[in-house]
Amino acid sequence: MSKGILRKQIGIEKQIDEFLDLISESGLIFKAGIGAYLNGKTDDFLRKIEQITDAEHRGDSLRRTLEERLYIQTLIPESRGDVLELLENLDSLLDQFKGAIWQFEIERPEIGPEFHEDFKEVVKYAVESVESIILSSRAFFKNIAAVADHMHKVSYWETESDKVSSNLQRAIFRRKDLSMSHRLQLRDFARQVDNIADVAEDVADRLAIYVIKRSL
Repeated sequence: MSKGILRKQIGIEKQIDEFLDLISESGLIFKAGIGAYLNGKTDDFLRKIEQITDAEHRGDSLRRTLEERLYIQTLIPESRGDVLELLENLDSLLDQFKGAIWQFEIERPEIGPEFHEDFKEVVKYAVESVESIILSSRAFFKNIAAVADHMHKVSYWETESDKVSSNLQRAIFRRKDLSMSHRLQLRDFARQVDNIADVAEDVADRLAIYVIKRSL
């Protein structure tokens, strides 16, 4: 149980590390990008969009390469289905980061300074939840016994994200000086960022099942 699922598959292990690195880095880019947006640094914000879009494209390419290797080379046949599903679930996190930051670019919501700190907190907790599932996934591939060291943190950060998001939405709807359409728009953005943590928790739930299957 202490060994990882890849055993001595050095080549594919390196590619999986690269794939996980892309997701982790995308979280940092997303956090910096939303911070730049809130601070009115448009050029920095647009650069972060380019970076996260590039990361998502590279992630898709890497995932397809990994899937082909798993099929063609018949690597880890007893766990191939679980690994393929995990890679697809992790790839969805890249889609979440890209989709959320592009929505900021498309709609350009006007977010008053009184909401900035809460938005930054939701972003922070969402990114932390993704980072925790990345660490859990690394352990799954390298040292399954260490998965539990990180897995519980995914739920913790998801809960924190949900709390701040709920408080933020409550504050938004108490601002009667904002139009209803504006309040609904800001609520949707709070929900969209918070949803990243929800997706990370969903991935963690599935990963927990894969770990149990490996222990049987």
